[in-house]
Amino acid sequence: MRKLPDYFQKCLHHFTCVSGEKNKDYTRHMHFNGQAAEKALQTRRRTAHCRVRPFLASQLQAKRLHPVQGTAGSSRKQGGQILRVSTALSCLLGLPLRVQKIRAGRSTPGLRPQHLSGLEMIRDLCDGQLEGAEIGSTEILFTPEKIRGGTHTADTKTAGSVCLLLQVSLPCVLFAASPSELRLRGGTNAEMAPQIDYTAMVFKPIVEKFGFKLNCDIKMRGYYPKGGGEVIVQMSPVKRLNPVILTERGSVTKIHGRAFVAGVLPFKVAKEIAAAAVRCIRKEFRDLYVNIQPVQEPKDQAFGNGSGIIVIAETSTGCLLAGSSLGKRGVNADKVGIEAAEMLLANLRYGGAVDEYLQDQLIIFMALASGVSRIKTGPVTLHTQTAIHFAEQLAKAKFTVKKSEDEEDASKDTYIIECQGIGMTNPNL
Repeated sequence: MRKLPDYFQKCLHHFTCVSGEKNKDYTRHMHFNGQAAEKALQTRRRTAHCRVRPFLASQLQAKRLHPVQGTAGSSRKQGGQILRVSTALSCLLGLPLRVQKIRAGRSTPGLRPQHLSGLEMIRDLCDGQLEGAEIGSTEILFTPEKIRGGTHTADTKTAGSVCLLLQVSLPCVLFAASPSELRLRGGTNAEMAPQIDYTAMVFKPIVEKFGFKLNCDIKMRGYYPKGGGEVIVQMSPVKRLNPVILTERGSVTKIHGRAFVAGVLPFKVAKEIAAAAVRCIRKEFRDLYVNIQPVQEPKDQAFGNGSGIIVIAETSTGCLLAGSSLGKRGVNADKVGIEAAEMLLANLRYGGAVDEYLQDQLIIFMALASGVSRIKTGPVTLHTQTAIHFAEQLAKAKFTVKKSEDEEDASKDTYIIECQGIGMTNPNL
């Protein structure tokens, strides 16, 4: 096996399988793609939009015919992502899972409220058992049972993202025994997570291409630091997921969005955010109508104070790519609008059909689908690499990531992510 540079030895992953037969065990060592990691780090140096950090060593241990135990050490940015992907797959596949060294590199290691509420929701979805589930815990043991439908509630009691709660629970309830309603409470527009507007306006229409319908009702918006938002998500289970092909970007036909303020913030702030974004976008799209609406959130539909923007580009082939930003104390409104606009423009320049924040969210659905899925995107983020790694190890899906060979992409950092899904079927339908 080719030896990686010392720096990338941290990307080593060790996977051990032990059969139920006495005195038989099988061990295999896998290297995280060193070239992909090196490419990602080079990309990080070129653009602030690609969050790349070293992916520290992780270990998974599984027993054939016996409970499966898995441990995953996390880098500074990957602890929550590892928890979401591994526990969702554990729930779907019926694999008991142990996760250790949770957020070990953080100043406040262990589970935070948003992680705990997500774990508790997955436990309740399948009547499973969850040990070690408390704030600050660095190790949990999860034993899933049969996934059931019905109404389930998760409340971070903070500004923890409701969208990340949806990320971990949505794949599971698609294979439930009956329709589900998820009541998700926390922050709807939070840092380091998709905004609820992105989930509703970009993620929802794209993920529905896998063959299901998702109803997302924003009851109350909530912001940092108190949260207080509530989103109700309803869906029916499916027999199986269809594969998707998202490789033809087409031409941009429409750019639209919303700039919002809530609470005590004046409406003029939303206008300034929107105007700055429009000015930035028109430097590259002079002849295209850009419609970004400033919005004052109704007081009975927003808890706390907040501001932000989402800008979405629609293409002739039905692709949706976006940029977004949240206002912060002391940050000029123009800067908020420009940040979102530049994020969108950066995604468009790569020529991909999927933006950097959607790519990792699609991986688990590609892994579960029946057939070959393929998406075209810009630089592969570390969140996406993490999702691929666990989808391959736990679900046995087969992924390939390669540079786009299209002539028009020759000078761009554009990639094709392809997956042979496992064709998971719902035994309840």
